[in-house]
Amino acid sequence: MAHPKRKISKTRRDKRRTHYKAVAPQIAVDPTTGEAHLYHRAHWNEGKLYYRGQVVIDSAEVEA
Repeated sequence: MAHPKRKISKTRRDKRRTHYKAVAPQIAVDPTTGEAHLYHRAHWNEGKLYYRGQVVIDSAEVEA
């Protein structure tokens, strides 16, 4: 197995780890329904699947 030739200091190690951050997900509001959802994701509201304000799937039509 490979071993490091020199010890990496705590400062150098921590500098590398600064890029690992927890990011809050972006929330969008659908213009048609006013429903809050994640960006670039379809969401269900009252039996219909919406994406970018348009109905993609209507569960009433699918069942019939």
